[in-house]
Amino acid sequence: MFSGEEIKNNRIKKMQKLIQLGFNPFPQKTGRNYSVAEAQKQFSTLSRAKKIVILSGRIRAIRLHGGACFLDIEDGSGKIQALLRKDNVGKKSYQIFEDLFDIGDFVEIRGNLFKTKRGEKTLQVNDFKMLSKSLRPLPEKWHGLVDIEQKYRKRYLDLIFNPEVKEKFRIRSQIIKYLREFLDKNGFLEVETPILQPIYGGARARPFKTHLNALNIDLYLRISPELYLKRLLVGGLEKVYEIGKCFRNEGVDKMHNPDFTELEFYWAYADYKNMMQLTEKMFSFLLKKIFKKLVIEYESKKINFAPPYKRLEFFDLFKRETKLDLEFLSQEGLRKKANKMGLKIERGKPKAEIADEIYKKLLRPKILQPTFLIHYPVGFQPLAKASEKNPKKLANFQLIVAGIELVNAFSELNNPIEQRKRFEEQEKLYKKGLPEAQRMDKDFLEALEYGMPPAVGFGMGIDRLVALLTDSHSLREVILFPTMRPR
Repeated sequence: MFSGEEIKNNRIKKMQKLIQLGFNPFPQKTGRNYSVAEAQKQFSTLSRAKKIVILSGRIRAIRLHGGACFLDIEDGSGKIQALLRKDNVGKKSYQIFEDLFDIGDFVEIRGNLFKTKRGEKTLQVNDFKMLSKSLRPLPEKWHGLVDIEQKYRKRYLDLIFNPEVKEKFRIRSQIIKYLREFLDKNGFLEVETPILQPIYGGARARPFKTHLNALNIDLYLRISPELYLKRLLVGGLEKVYEIGKCFRNEGVDKMHNPDFTELEFYWAYADYKNMMQLTEKMFSFLLKKIFKKLVIEYESKKINFAPPYKRLEFFDLFKRETKLDLEFLSQEGLRKKANKMGLKIERGKPKAEIADEIYKKLLRPKILQPTFLIHYPVGFQPLAKASEKNPKKLANFQLIVAGIELVNAFSELNNPIEQRKRFEEQEKLYKKGLPEAQRMDKDFLEALEYGMPPAVGFGMGIDRLVALLTDSHSLREVILFPTMRPR
C-alpha cells in the first residue's frame, strides 16, 4: 500500500516522462465539440453518421482487458464510457496511456460513438491527449465520509463525488437568478453599495475591522447595506435592491456564518403591509419557477408556501407561550423571568432584546408553516418606525418558516430627529459594553435631514433560504467554502 506522498511522487515522474516524450501534460486548450450530455442526447444521429466526436473530461475509472481499456469519462454535464483499443490507437500510444495515465487525469478523447453488446453508449477512441495530469489520487472512500468537516474543507472533492451536492449549488444559482428576475419585473433597480464602510450600521452585529493604508483610516466590513440603500431613497431612487456579501464577527452555528449573502431591497411610498403581500408573491414566483409547486419538504416535514401566510402578533405569541405580558413587565422583571427559563441575561440589556432572546430560544422553533410575526416591541429595531396605532410596537414583520427567520422587514424610520435619538440610545448601550449596538452615523442623519420618503425595507439571508429549499440542515452545506477553523 503506497502512501499519498509516494503516489504523488510517482505521478510527478509520469508527468516528467510525458514531457520527455514530447507531450504537454497541461495544454492550453481542447478541441472538444460536444459535452457528454450532448453526445448522449444526439447519440443515434452521431453514431449513424459516424461523426467524429471529441469529448473532454476527468477519468473516473479505468478497466484494463488485455489489449483494450474501458474508461469512464466525466465532464460537468455527465459521464460516458469510452473504449481504447491497442488495434485502434497503435501499440506505442496504447502503452503510453497504460503507463502514464491515471484515474483523476483530465483527457481529450476523439472517436466514434457505438453501443456495446450490453447496449451501453460508448465512444470508440481513435486518438487521445492529456489535458491536465492529476498529481494526487482521488480518495477511494469519500461518499459518506465520517469527518463531515473534510467535505467542507475540500469542497472540490465533495463536488466530484457527490452529484447531490452539485445539485444544491445549481438550485442556489437558480434561486438568486429568479429573485433578480422577480425584483426586476417589479420595477426594482439593482445597485452596489460599499463593502468597506467608515461606520458599520443597518443591523445589530459585531463588525470586522480593517485599515486602509492609502488614506490611513480604519474601515469596517459591512454588516448590512441598509444605510447606503436608504441614502438612495433620499436621492430619488424609489425601488432599489442589492444582493451581496455581508460580514459579522460573531459565532458560527447551524444558521450563522461570518460572511454570508444577503438580499436587501427598499420600496418608497409603501409600508410593511404592502411588503407582506409582495413577499407572498415573491415566494410563490420563486417556488413555481424552481420546483413547479408551492409545497416543499424540510427535515421530513411538509411546508406549504401557498399564500396567504398566517399573521401573528409578537405580543400575543409571547403571552400565549410564556404567560408573560410584555406590555406590563419591567426590564428587570423580564430579565429575572428569562434567567429562570435558563437564559443568562446580563444586567442592562434592553427589554426588547431580552424578549427577543426568549422568543428565539423558546417560541420561534415551534413555528413550522410560513408565518408573518408582526409588531415586535419598540427598541428591537433602532431603524424601524413605531406603529401609528400603538407606539410601543414596531411597524414590522419577520417571516418565520420551520423555526428559521427568513425575512426581516419594517417601515423605515425617516424622521431624522427621532433617528438621532435612537442612535444616541444605542451609543449609550455601546459604551456600556454592548458591541452589537448601532453606532451614530452622522452622514446618514444628514442625508435624512434632506428628506426621505416613507418606505419599507426587506432583508433576507440567501444562505438560509437555500438551506431551507434544498432540505439542508446547516448553512455549511450550501456555502461552497464556509469559514473553518485552521487545522
